[in-house]
Formats: sequence, structure tokens, C-alpha cells
Amino acid sequence: MFIVSSSRKKYTPAFRQEAARLVLESERPIAHVAEEIGVSATILGTWVKLERERQGSDDGRSDADLKAENARLRRELAEAKMVN
Repeated sequence: MFIVSSSRKKYTPAFRQEAARLVLESERPIAHVAEEIGVSATILGTWVKLERERQGSDDGRSDADLKAENARLRRELAEAKMVN
């Protein structure tokens, strides 16, 4: 039997963006910055990728943000259809 720990760290969106910007602006390796701020290099790499996407888009939103909003709107539409 497996016990699932709920001690997983949660990071605020502001922290994620600031950590990603630290990598992008300093041009230092992700692994070095991750060690300094105490996060996994893998997760920091994901944040950096999302920040690069966000900076490259016209409205400042990443593909992940758009997908999340699309899913939310689909749920709202389905609920509205059920109410009607």
C-alpha cells in the first residue's frame, strides 16, 4: 500500500515568474539558479519555458494559460447548456 504525502510545495505564480526571469536575465544555467533558490532544476526549466512563451506572445499569456482558460470556458458552457 502506498501513502501519498501532501507535503508537496506550492509556489505562487509571482515566484515562478521571478525565478524564470532570474534565469533569463542572468543567463546563468538553470541548475545553478535552481540550487540557489531551492527548487528542482526540472521544475525551474518548465517555468523558464513558460516564461519564454509568455514573453514571445503579444498579450503576455503562454500557451498553458490559454489552454487553461479554454478548458474553464468549455466547463462554463457545458454548465450553462445543462441549466437551459
